[in-house]
Amino acid sequence: MTIKGTLQPDHIPVNKYSFAVVGLIPLLFTQISGLEEELDVVDLPDRTRASGGNTQPVEFTVMQPAWHTAEVLAMEVWFEEGKDPVSSTMKKPVILTLTSGTGGIKRLLTLNGVWPSKRKTPDLDMDNEGEGAFYEWTFQCDSVISV
Repeated sequence: MTIKGTLQPDHIPVNKYSFAVVGLIPLLFTQISGLEEELDVVDLPDRTRASGGNTQPVEFTVMQPAWHTAEVLAMEVWFEEGKDPVSSTMKKPVILTLTSGTGGIKRLLTLNGVWPSKRKTPDLDMDNEGEGAFYEWTFQCDSVISV
């Protein structure tokens, strides 16, 4: 959707991004939920609120094509790192790059302390006409730094 005269040229479309996990092969996620970062809030004695100074951990989900075998295997191995005994390399840094319509990098988000906390296998249905199967992964993240 384009609203003439209101958008700056070279906007960031929602389908132009990359998600690079340090130490893993390149992963393609067809959807990434928004990263919602929230400050701690404290109630003051005068019944007002103020920032507590810290942010809450971030949780987000991604969709991964089930037929991308090597990528699914990489995610499975990473998920196993979080099981007992928990690996010291379980939390990994991620670079989320948002690219403009002309191909220039418009935003870099550094996600610190990312790890997969939940895996959902594809829903299966014989009545379906053959749409693709996707894994849904839930990630936990310590912090987001926008550059």
